[in-house]
Amino acid sequence: MFHTVDEIKKIETACATLKQHVKEKPRLMIVLGSGLGQMADAVNNAISIPYSEIPGFPDATVPGHEGRLVFGRWGQLPVAVMQGRFHYYEGHSMADVVLPIRVMRQLGVDRLLLTNAAGGLDEDMKPGQLMLISDHLGFFCEPPLRGENFDMFGPRFADQSQVYDRDWRNQARQCAEKLQIPVREGVYCYSKGPQFETPAEIRALRLLGANAVGMSTVPEAIVASHAGMKILAISCITNMAAGILDQPLSHDEVMEVGARAADRTIALLSSILDALD
Repeated sequence: MFHTVDEIKKIETACATLKQHVKEKPRLMIVLGSGLGQMADAVNNAISIPYSEIPGFPDATVPGHEGRLVFGRWGQLPVAVMQGRFHYYEGHSMADVVLPIRVMRQLGVDRLLLTNAAGGLDEDMKPGQLMLISDHLGFFCEPPLRGENFDMFGPRFADQSQVYDRDWRNQARQCAEKLQIPVREGVYCYSKGPQFETPAEIRALRLLGANAVGMSTVPEAIVASHAGMKILAISCITNMAAGILDQPLSHDEVMEVGARAADRTIALLSSILDALD
């Protein structure tokens, strides 16, 4: 059970520490998935703070996740960039997984741009393809809102009818069209990991309407939605899920495909941010 008083104190302590380093409040937060850390290099007037220097923040242990917060400007837009996220499968509590989202909301952030690497469930998907998340399946997610409610952020029973902002998603699609980057929309399913899913699990998820599966994003989106943030989420399909192709899965493949698709993904993310500026 989460202890709300302790968690609020942790949020406030982290906020106080960040305010000592950052003079301008960010308006938007970007969570960079595997292989996209280099995007933070394009932030102007950047201030980089390792997670180890932020009270309450755990360490990011997954390859491809650098483990620091970068504050600065994208054009004229004040932003915060998470170079590496926390995953439940690393052994973190769900409260720690979503802590950065609550800290950023407390600092005034009202938009959240999430990225991830995901396995594709549709046979016509190709590794390296980008998918705008229109909805998610979170049945297997340890509830990040479990415990006493954080009234400071949102209501006890959070509406989930439109977690991912439709207008922002349409804007992202227009940016992709201008760049001639093919994107599709689809439903993302959360899996706890760290093991990949079995072929039987993938067959079940396909019947439920999932188009991609991964081990992140949904806890962050639930908490951000609870707090009234506008959310855009983009998956890079880095592999075909188990049973789609007759071959084993590996994190090395995820990293390799993510690296190959990084330039295209970053170009789209940059255009999306420029459209907001």
